[in-house]
This record gives sequence, C-alpha cells and structure tokens, in this order.
Amino acid sequence: MERAEDKEHGVELCLVEGLELKAYERRYSHRGFWAKLSRFARAAGLEVVEKALWLYYTLAAPETPPSAKRIILGALAYFILPLDFIPDAIVGVGFTDDLSVLLLAVGTVARYITPEVKERAQRKAEEWFVEEPVAVG
Repeated sequence: MERAEDKEHGVELCLVEGLELKAYERRYSHRGFWAKLSRFARAAGLEVVEKALWLYYTLAAPETPPSAKRIILGALAYFILPLDFIPDAIVGVGFTDDLSVLLLAVGTVARYITPEVKERAQRKAEEWFVEEPVAVG
C-alpha cells in the first residue's frame, strides 16, 4: 500500500499499489475533486456533495478493499470530468447524472461507508450549506 497525504483536507490517503486503473479512473485527482466541489457545491446541492464526500473519505480509509476503491475512483472520476452526459451548467438538472453515478457507487460500497465517514462528510458539507443568520427587525 502506498500512502499519500492530502494535508489541505486532513486526510491520509491509502492508495492501492499496483492497482491497474482504467482510463476514466486515471482522470481522478484529489486536486480536481476539491476544485470541483469548492466551485460547484452550492449548485450541485447537499445530496450530491454529501455522497461525493462519503466516497472520498471511504477511498481514503485503509480498510477499504481495492475492489471498492476502484468503484469509488470511477464514480469520483465521472464527478470531476468536465464533460458529462448532462452538462452541469444546466440549472436544475445538471448534476442529476453525477448524483446517479454517485448513488450507484454508494450502494455498491455501502458496507465500507462507516458512521465516522458520514459524520466527517456532514461536517465538511456544512461549510458550504450552513444557513446564514437571518437579521431580525
């Protein structure tokens, strides 16, 4: 196992040495993931962001097996690709294809998504979706 650290996001990544990646899986990068999430989180919506973070943190977990990591890499690669089946710029429906892919991956690797992963994802998602205080009077 090769280890890398995503210091900016406080995650030690556990990569699978010798894992032969398919072309679309090679398109995934941690930098690309965070860039897309930071730029489009509000437009994508809480559910998309939450599922993407579940997968990201599950990918980083050393106990996640290589087979699950491949599925996650494929889903996250699709998420960050600039060309989608449904372009992200289409308001209201642009992220439905991304959500579908993420949900498919979540369903497939659900046994590896721990309560700790969900809690960490929720804390991170709150940075984009925290309600701003309403001025009264």
